[in-house]
Amino acid sequence: MNRTARLHAAGDVRLADEPMPVPASGESLVEVTAVGLCGSDLHWFAEGGIGDARIERPIVGGHEMAGVVRGGPLDGARVAIDPAVPCHRCDMCRAGHPNLCRYIVFAGHGVRDGGLQRYLTWPTDRLFPLPEHLTDADGAMLEPLGVAVHAVDLGHVRLGADVAVLGCGPIGLLLIQVARAAGAARVMAADPLPHRRAAAGRYSADLVLDPGADGYAAELTAFTAGRGVDVAFEIAGTDEAIEAAVVAARPGGRVVLGGIPSTDTSAFPAATARRKGLTMVMVRRMKEVYPRAAALVAAGLADVRSLVSHRYPLAEVREAFETANARAGLKVVVEPAPR
Repeated sequence: MNRTARLHAAGDVRLADEPMPVPASGESLVEVTAVGLCGSDLHWFAEGGIGDARIERPIVGGHEMAGVVRGGPLDGARVAIDPAVPCHRCDMCRAGHPNLCRYIVFAGHGVRDGGLQRYLTWPTDRLFPLPEHLTDADGAMLEPLGVAVHAVDLGHVRLGADVAVLGCGPIGLLLIQVARAAGAARVMAADPLPHRRAAAGRYSADLVLDPGADGYAAELTAFTAGRGVDVAFEIAGTDEAIEAAVVAARPGGRVVLGGIPSTDTSAFPAATARRKGLTMVMVRRMKEVYPRAAALVAAGLADVRSLVSHRYPLAEVREAFETANARAGLKVVVEPAPR
């Protein structure tokens, strides 16, 4: 039998024993060893949906995944699991944008169950063998790292750039590291939570601010002697963070919106953005960046391991969700089949 954790409604996650999944042609059976809980998972858990998408049937969540292949051409391999399965045939895929695939299937969203279960079947070509020195939790963390890599690609971070990261959850903390690896000279970070601000400092942010403190806007401006940053990354999912990104960006700069709001609308100061001639871009998951993400970790340019602050067995998945939803620690990992 396969032990699963299904979300039936907001806050209603239930453990059950279900039949073992059987791989279809081109798929492999994976024993799931590590699943990171993402901010989008927390929207599903706390709100019963994300944006305009709602729970339509009980679903197994979790898309930051790693495991061990059981059978088939990769038998015994420890793998990171890319949660996105593009069609590779539509106009977006052919144009080099598989993350915008018109027919994409994504783990833990819609009709495809995710990783919060002991066993999972997944397309073999979306499995990436892990180097020996990476742990299973490291493998699960390659997904949020990949989002950070894609965000930096969209930001066009150049050598010597000044960068702001507004929101220091796991992806924001990874963005600090990736921006630095891409050549950013100075990185400013902001978050309302003290433990996240402390983490931003550990991950090499030059200036870390509390957006709720007096003088926040003045310090933002002073960071670049009034010029503004070249790229501002909004990773908080709030209108306040979007406004701060617009304020922080220099004229002609870029604002990269990566946060996921609780509602289906966001707002920003249009007059300021227009006068500055800002380029605003949206982050939609990632492109084919798993090999690059793994290479960054292998080269010591991105530390994913120290981000994992909590681990829970699948039997304690509710506690895992509650811990993550309280924004305690940094990254919560569930281990359906701990090694």
